[in-house]
Amino acid sequence: MDNKRKYVSVSAEFPGPKTKALLEKRKQFVPRGVGNTTPVFVQKGQGALVLDVDGNVFLDFAGAIGTLNAGHCPPEVVEAVQKQAEQYIHASFHVAMYEPYIALAEKLASLTPGGFAKKTILLSSGAEAVENAVKIARKYTGKPGIVSFTRGFHGRTLLGMSLTSKVKPYKFQMGPFAPATYKAMYPYPLYRPEGMTEDQYALFCVEQFEDLLLTEAAPEELAAVIMEPVQGEGGFIVPPAAFVKGVYEICRKNNILFIADEIQTGFGRTGTMFASEQFGIEPDMITMSKSLAAGVPISAVTGRAEVMDAPNPGEIGGTYGGSPLGCVAALAVIEKMERENLSARAQRIGEIIRNHFKVMSTKFPIIADVRGMGAMCAVEFLDPATRKPLKEFVANLVKKSYESGVILLSAGVHGNVIRFLTPLVITYDQLEEGLDIIAESIGGLAQNESVMTH
Repeated sequence: MDNKRKYVSVSAEFPGPKTKALLEKRKQFVPRGVGNTTPVFVQKGQGALVLDVDGNVFLDFAGAIGTLNAGHCPPEVVEAVQKQAEQYIHASFHVAMYEPYIALAEKLASLTPGGFAKKTILLSSGAEAVENAVKIARKYTGKPGIVSFTRGFHGRTLLGMSLTSKVKPYKFQMGPFAPATYKAMYPYPLYRPEGMTEDQYALFCVEQFEDLLLTEAAPEELAAVIMEPVQGEGGFIVPPAAFVKGVYEICRKNNILFIADEIQTGFGRTGTMFASEQFGIEPDMITMSKSLAAGVPISAVTGRAEVMDAPNPGEIGGTYGGSPLGCVAALAVIEKMERENLSARAQRIGEIIRNHFKVMSTKFPIIADVRGMGAMCAVEFLDPATRKPLKEFVANLVKKSYESGVILLSAGVHGNVIRFLTPLVITYDQLEEGLDIIAESIGGLAQNESVMTH
């Protein structure tokens, strides 16, 4: 084992024997299309630490793709789930109702942006939340069209794929896709045209959106616009506030509903409970999942009461929607986040991550951009000579990092971005150790690439 680290401990023989045996079984019984970023089989998780079946200890900077803002196995959540499981595990809200569903719906009405009356439907997954938000929008408006954005990600179902803007691996040879879906341009500040100010760029992107209403779909045919306030899978891209507000205002003027997909940005990740708050908007509907319940599968759509009431009884729902285990877990997560002010902690975590890599960027010109909002941070790698995306470098960085004890994820349509989704309960010592490991990995790989200095 590597004893140089305080938290991380990875054997020189990695993957270990138990992991290798499980990988063989996984190869035999699980389809290859089910992707895995790390050859790790978890035995135990606590806070920001993961113990694998061979006794290796990792720092988790992926957080189950943003699911664990409250950390692995928060004691409050474990206790709530255990207590609920002893009473009843499921009853299906469509058959026999239960109080935790009502309690969570009430809590989300007070938690989400907007002082208007709200209602909530609880479901099982993020994609299911997106699907139902679209169904509700179409029912309320009587219009079919839905606009999403370039590089956006909204799930792997048929409609989710249709709204998603990354062909491989999500859409390739899996069409045809759902009709009446349109793609608008989403800003990418790193690639802002030379000579254009930030304000001019934001205005330009809003004008591009207005053009779409002239060239692709008239407002009279659009039910909703769905937008990630900060793009997740697309590369943790933070758009200009004027762009988000501009699109929002156009929707208001044209009777187009605005759906904020906060599945990855929600629950403290960006430094406020919801990213929408930082853009000064009050979405008509918000989709939520991931960190809502610390890994217990549940999702939600919360929206204006009159919008949410558009479907008739039985037109929306699902057998497992609003699982009692998910409801009590979510209530415990929200209580913990409010009590420990994890949103403020996200701000500090983000500052540490961004400062760390901004310093590194002066030494490593392959670091083209360091960005983020709160603890939703990303580092983008480009060849400094050609400005081409360094996809292979990032793939090697992810590999070298987990071999050294840090579980890390890539992102972006080119796969040349590393994204940080550390649990917000990570200690600052743990955070620094993980960042040091990643820095060492970058240094070793960059030397090999001969791009270490300007």
